[in-house]
Amino acid sequence: MSEISASTVMKLRKMSGQGMMDCKKALAESDGDIEKAIDFLRKKGLATLSKRAERETTEGLVVCRAADDGKQAVMASICCETDFVAKSDDFVATSNKLLDYAEACSAEKGAERVLDTELDGKKFNDVLTQTVSKTGEKMQVGDFQRFTVDGCGLIGTYIHFNGKVGTMVRIETSDDNIAGAENVRQTAADIAMHITATKPAALDKNGIDAEDIEREKGIFAEQAKNKPPQIIEKIIEGKMGKFFAENCLLEQPFVKDDSKSVAEVLADAAKQAGGEAKIKEFVRFEVG
Repeated sequence: MSEISASTVMKLRKMSGQGMMDCKKALAESDGDIEKAIDFLRKKGLATLSKRAERETTEGLVVCRAADDGKQAVMASICCETDFVAKSDDFVATSNKLLDYAEACSAEKGAERVLDTELDGKKFNDVLTQTVSKTGEKMQVGDFQRFTVDGCGLIGTYIHFNGKVGTMVRIETSDDNIAGAENVRQTAADIAMHITATKPAALDKNGIDAEDIEREKGIFAEQAKNKPPQIIEKIIEGKMGKFFAENCLLEQPFVKDDSKSVAEVLADAAKQAGGEAKIKEFVRFEVG
């Protein structure tokens, strides 16, 4: 075949985002046909994924994007093999594209659903495969979730400085003036930071699995088995209270002021703004 022109190589580079040598090889293998060359590069990425299927993806990023009015936010985690790649421009760019797809996804959560979401004729799974072919590392979407406020409220978000842990918390308020109050918005962000640090298992005790509660009670009963029955009951009650305070967000001591629970801190902030507020749900993602 005739020599591949530099302009054709540059066109493929622009379309695929791949390096010059990879584009030259793809065009050479495809007799200069750009569409076939793109397929060749995609297959290269799929082959890399297959070859490295057993590799662990313990590095990566948690990314988040919130609307200016605080009424919608999306968060996702995307994983790779090494910290070096996690910090690369290609990986960071792909993580930002993931947020575009998460915003467009028809579902509110789920890695598989966002992978199948299509923008401008390309699924995110294809975007990910393209980045795999450039970096040579296995990558995968850990998870994604989107929160939307219906009515009055706001969403607090926080991404830890290392980019590996993040949280969203959806808060319902008595009216939009409360949601827009600066102290309430700051408290929402602080509560998101609190969740990132403390890893609550549930919003309240109703969110703790009944089997987990019974297992904890059994452990505490065994620890106090030599005590009188009436004492055992009080011991179990006290230890379960501590268990819920450690694991339920609303009951946890607030990290910035442990004299108050998270629920009390939010209630105080809303009261100062002239209304009420309560946490409805949260999600916490972590890579590694």
